[in-house]
Amino acid sequence: MTYSTISLSRDARGVAHLELNAPDRRNVLSAAMIAELTDAAAALDADPAIRAVVLSGAGKIFCAGGDLAWMKAQVSAGRAERMAEARKLAEMLDALNRMRKPLIGRIQGGAFGGGVGLACICDVAVAAEDSKFSFSETRLGIIPATIGPYVLARMGEGKARRVFMSARIFGAAEARELGVVARVVAAEELDSAVEAEVEPYLHTAPGAAGAAKALARALGPRIDDGVIDETIRQLADAWETEEAAHGIAAFLDRTPPRWA
Repeated sequence: MTYSTISLSRDARGVAHLELNAPDRRNVLSAAMIAELTDAAAALDADPAIRAVVLSGAGKIFCAGGDLAWMKAQVSAGRAERMAEARKLAEMLDALNRMRKPLIGRIQGGAFGGGVGLACICDVAVAAEDSKFSFSETRLGIIPATIGPYVLARMGEGKARRVFMSARIFGAAEARELGVVARVVAAEELDSAVEAEVEPYLHTAPGAAGAAKALARALGPRIDDGVIDETIRQLADAWETEEAAHGIAAFLDRTPPRWA
């Protein structure tokens, strides 16, 4: 598959670099990027030569969340189309989460909405100390539905409730405290810190590392088809609300929503 919104490469050691590559759009999760990430996750999972995967974002920001134009289209779509689009997003997250390869996140600039979800799917994420984070969905009248299971698995309910509904921006130090990222380093040290997380996997049996990851996932909080289906329904429900229509339109029009 030829990719237009992501780039995928592999070095001689078997370390794959999966990069969100739409920097001019702040690496938002568009319909095209969602499809391409789903395809890339399957390809990486099936490749026995891959020892570890680094997930990053091109440009100044890791990922600004969902594409608002794509979301606006769901507000005016029929129920079946909303459900289908929500399922594509959920299946992309599930594909990355189930991938039996160590996944290391490289976070710079910021991770918002779905971008925080991607960070939480990583087995370990490293952030530059000036990075910002936010579950920004509720400012738009929607909810962080499909990323919810991965966020709660990473943070736990108590910590998640500090930031899951407020849409407030928090820094890298708090992201580390909440469990979103494991390490915070100076921007100039980010690549070396990511490499330090990759290096141990070059000495582990690939099959054993994958099996251990699958075991950890199986013993952790339940994220099965039933849970994923419920997040799809709740996202489609949120897209149907008048708040979503107003909030997304206000953001795109660069005007404050009535609740601001």
